[in-house]
Amino acid sequence: MKSFKHILGAMVALSIGTVAHAQTPVKFSLDWKYEGTQAPFLLALDKGYFKAEGLDVTVDTSGGSVEPINRIASGTYDMAFADINSMIKFRDQNPQIALKAVYMVYNSPPFAIVGRKSKGISDPKSLEGKKLGAPAPDGAYAQWPIFVAANKIDASKVTIMNIGFPVREPMLVAGDVDAITGFSFSSYINVKYSGIPQDDIVTLLMSNYGLKLYGNAVMVNPKFAAEKPEAVKAFLRAFNKALKDTAKDPAEAIASVLKRNEVAKKDVELDRLQIALRDNIITPEVKTNGLGGVDMDRMSAAIDQIAVTYKFKGDKPKPADVFDASFLPTPAERKVQ
Repeated sequence: MKSFKHILGAMVALSIGTVAHAQTPVKFSLDWKYEGTQAPFLLALDKGYFKAEGLDVTVDTSGGSVEPINRIASGTYDMAFADINSMIKFRDQNPQIALKAVYMVYNSPPFAIVGRKSKGISDPKSLEGKKLGAPAPDGAYAQWPIFVAANKIDASKVTIMNIGFPVREPMLVAGDVDAITGFSFSSYINVKYSGIPQDDIVTLLMSNYGLKLYGNAVMVNPKFAAEKPEAVKAFLRAFNKALKDTAKDPAEAIASVLKRNEVAKKDVELDRLQIALRDNIITPEVKTNGLGGVDMDRMSAAIDQIAVTYKFKGDKPKPADVFDASFLPTPAERKVQ
């Protein structure tokens, strides 16, 4: 009997220990394949930050910024990295699914016009009289009406050429168009590594010319957030730590990308990441307010700008409808220089 009690006690202790060390599974979707801009999420995995928070995180690639939104909306994924502007439109079209962003990564979106100085491109007004290559589904081109209005461009004087994504940068390199719409850290990189002199490339970040929009954020399935709020908080603590590490040592973070993407080139992906850190992530607003959060007045203005290019079916959302700051790490943890 005594032996049985000892065995039973050992089994109970083992069971308690197993429960105590159980990892909460989290399925996470990226917005694209493994590239420089995805490095912080991968670094958090490799450094064991998610595991230390009691999470078993799976990070998967996707085919673009809309796919991860569909993934978390369906519940096949718990959390995702995607464009908040697309999420706002998705909510309007699917009001029964109350998706929310919980950590803003791209404080400034990468929407841009990339042109060539030798073609006369220097500022927004210089686009008048020029050819602009713009794939119809391009996220940056979707902001063209806002960009036009903010900079008093006579759109009738700009020739828009609807071109495919695969030929967008090659047409700019060949001189078939004078400028293109695209993501700054993608189109600029593609043009630069095609042999065009760096001093001939002009990048007009739309956020520097009147665009109030935010960019990609970490967002969460509402059911997962309601049932496992501590897991959401733990994920953001781990990611926030990895993002700060990435800012301090981008080269270390890129190693996490290269081990998962055999065709990626270190210099290209490091360049891409450093551009994103400089222009999109560690912005003046972030240096003042910290990583991850949003300014609600700016978010309100951003929603107003979305209404310029998109007709809301329901009531225009309020900032608190689309961003929940309650899961964020402490201000001290989010502070960055």
